[in-house]
Amino acid sequence: MKKVYFVAAALFCVFTFRAHSEDTPPVRIAIIGLSHDHAFGFLPRLNGRPDVVLAGIVETNSDLITRYSNRFHLDRSLFYPSIKALLEKTNVQAVAAFGSVFDHRQVVEECAPRHIAVMMEKPMAVNMKHARAIEAAARKGGIQIIVNYETTWYPGNQAAYDIVQRHEIGDVRKIVVHDGHSGPKEIGCSTNFLNWLTDPVLNGGGAIVDFGCYGADLMTWLMNGERPTSVFAVTQQIKPDVYPKVDDEATIILKYPRAQAIVQASWNWPFSRKDMEVYGQKGYAITVGRDELRVRLPEKEEKLTEAKPLTAPYEDSVSYLRAVVLGGLKPVGPSALETNVIVTEILDAARQSAATGKTVRLASAH
Repeated sequence: MKKVYFVAAALFCVFTFRAHSEDTPPVRIAIIGLSHDHAFGFLPRLNGRPDVVLAGIVETNSDLITRYSNRFHLDRSLFYPSIKALLEKTNVQAVAAFGSVFDHRQVVEECAPRHIAVMMEKPMAVNMKHARAIEAAARKGGIQIIVNYETTWYPGNQAAYDIVQRHEIGDVRKIVVHDGHSGPKEIGCSTNFLNWLTDPVLNGGGAIVDFGCYGADLMTWLMNGERPTSVFAVTQQIKPDVYPKVDDEATIILKYPRAQAIVQASWNWPFSRKDMEVYGQKGYAITVGRDELRVRLPEKEEKLTEAKPLTAPYEDSVSYLRAVVLGGLKPVGPSALETNVIVTEILDAARQSAATGKTVRLASAH
């Protein structure tokens, strides 16, 4: 019955979104911070769209202001020195946070009383204290929180999830998630990004957080919000001369009553990757890049298939944020607040386990 309701609600949201798309003024979006290099990919998504408009940017770093202004031909009048100044002088409906993970809490706490939706880059919080504060502020202000993972918009991941939900491979028994690249410095991340990405306070850790969050998020989604019973993790500093303050290699093992997950997060892969293997009682689904899957079902040979493209408003972060702001869509699955509180709990436990060498058992949910 719950699945039928979810499908009906999703269809209603899609039809409502389409009905509003032509006769609704563009959603006014502001950007908070520019030190996260993902902002370079987000700004072009706003350009040329009649359904959204960039209403302002909060940034005080003069180098970042100059760099982004020149690259994207931004008027200097768009820039504000603080969230307070932005909110006092503009009528924004949503903000997208591109600062450090540590800053996410402040962004939510300042926007929630104004009833402004917040989208932030993954992960949601540096620790459970911040996660609970974000959760409390969002609920008090009645706002929606969206945590933006690149992998949420991969058709292959959605196709694997659908296979699990249709029970085509039976109950999930194990997933293996591989995420990362050769290292943020090695791939050319900006100095402003590296300054906080490699800081244990501002980022919460190194590879264990930067890429461990993907696996924790995907597993929580595939397990329909179930929390693991225990977490065990191992981290290393293979390149301490490059990353002296944080780990650059991490493996996290999540145990459930009848399933396991192995999350391999690394700044040492020989190439960039974001893929996962989902094994059930009767078959498996292995993602290949963004769009393809290797699937083996009971009594059938493995087959390479192409996933169906994602449909509006689920195809990208901007469309999703717009649909949330219009009031017809509540974030679910990988993007949801509830999912990402669990992700933060997993990462907290993983750091504790790596530091002590012991398995961390999670307390029962209250």
